[in-house]
Amino acid sequence: MNVEEVFKNNEKWIAEKLSINPDYFTDLAKGQSPEFLYIGCSDSRVTAEDLMGIQPGQAFVHRNIANLVNNVDLSVMTVLNYAVRHLKVNHIVVCGHYNCGGVKAAMQPADLGILNPWLRNIRDVYRLHKDELNAIADEDARYNRLVELNVQEQCVNLLKTAAVQEAVVGRKLTVQGWVFDIKTGRLIDLKIDFEKILKDITEIYKLY
Repeated sequence: MNVEEVFKNNEKWIAEKLSINPDYFTDLAKGQSPEFLYIGCSDSRVTAEDLMGIQPGQAFVHRNIANLVNNVDLSVMTVLNYAVRHLKVNHIVVCGHYNCGGVKAAMQPADLGILNPWLRNIRDVYRLHKDELNAIADEDARYNRLVELNVQEQCVNLLKTAAVQEAVVGRKLTVQGWVFDIKTGRLIDLKIDFEKILKDITEIYKLY
């Protein structure tokens, strides 16, 4: 696909939307009130709107390599605070995906330059769950489990923030961890037991 095709596709898309609803773009321009903040991977095969089956305006989206919630990353922290405190989203989703290149790259014994400090966060996840992961003999299965545990830890990182803690208490905001299976197209709810995970660390991270 080239650039010219992109603009031709845009014209087709406009025509399709207007044929269904002549006021589609007028309504879209009035503002946004999404229910979800979606934090996903930048992988070109994984698009939030497609896999969730939603329309523009229904999810506020942030994507980065390996769907990390890094407390010193101003981009994700800005998106998070805007979504929670201004857009008043009711659900935050961290969505990873199996066969994640970022997760695999993080565990390779190689100097990846500027990616090193970013992907070190995933090495930290491995360190926290080393016994479980090292017990998995199959390499692909081990990486896919690391994908799941990485989603879990990023959800915990969300729950460490003041904005999320305030919203969880004030309006019952939910945090959820999902994984997308590229091979099947299936979206999987990891059903993370946050109460159990937070039991021993709440006294450390409680802000609100």
